[in-house]
Amino acid sequence: MKAAIVESAGQLPVYADFPEPEVGPGETRVTVAAAALSPLVRGRASGAHYSSGNSFPFVAGVDGTGRLDDGRRVYFVLPRAPNGAMAERTAVPAAHCLPLPDGVDDVTAAAIANPGMSSWAAFAERAKLQPGETVLVNGATGISGRLAVQIARHLGAARVIATGRDAAALASVGADVTIPLIADDSALEDAFKAQFAQRVDVVIDYLWGRSAQLLLIAAAKTGADAVPIRYVEVGSASGNEITLPGAALRASAIELMGSGIGSVSLERLLAAIDGVLGAAAEGKLSIATQPVPLAQVERAWADNDSRHRTVFTLGARRPLI
Repeated sequence: MKAAIVESAGQLPVYADFPEPEVGPGETRVTVAAAALSPLVRGRASGAHYSSGNSFPFVAGVDGTGRLDDGRRVYFVLPRAPNGAMAERTAVPAAHCLPLPDGVDDVTAAAIANPGMSSWAAFAERAKLQPGETVLVNGATGISGRLAVQIARHLGAARVIATGRDAAALASVGADVTIPLIADDSALEDAFKAQFAQRVDVVIDYLWGRSAQLLLIAAAKTGADAVPIRYVEVGSASGNEITLPGAALRASAIELMGSGIGSVSLERLLAAIDGVLGAAAEGKLSIATQPVPLAQVERAWADNDSRHRTVFTLGARRPLI
């Protein structure tokens, strides 16, 4: 069968023949319809992601949509290595499959599941977001950040503050307040402090780095009456490390935590994805997609446009109902 194969660390996947998957106990075979190209997929393929393995060759892709042998449409995640999502067929633990609602098409479901899960799990599982609370999304102009704004609204946030490095894109994310990350440190800290002074309950951070450091310090300086601020680190697009004075935690009620594979169980991540797919089927969440035939994987792999999610397609795709 045809697949996108990673031959060694640091090499781009190649479109070539790969052995048919052997289905073991507790597994099911999926005929793949669509598989998205996400930062997680890129990171695992390059060996840079913390959940990467070191066994080659393997098929790229961690999740996708397709059909079981009995024709049921499913979303699936984490096929058994060396199988992956970017192949004509793959072998997946049956527990890693979710039924797809009729109201969402294969490409949209494949595109929205992973980035939507990142904030849904952070809000619901880690921060325990309550209706009426205020949310700040740090890094809201990328695909995941845009969805985080939508999901915060869907889960009941009364007020959403968004930051981002692209001021023009930031204006279109649908937040109540926007803070472009283009000012000097002093001005940015003042802008953050003004928002924390009005109360921020939850921060979802896709950037880390400089902006996270300034956010945490600003939160600590304005944390009156020990009001808890649940700060959830989801991504590190701006850097893997920050310098944080210990006093920032001692002098505030900041609850600093992460969200992702390892901090949230697979069962709960799947529950988050199920919520995302259900909301998308109802038209409450949206994502821009760029479908590309899997045969063009080598050309399209470098596409990193934050405005849409590249989705590799295989065979016929079921249209939106």
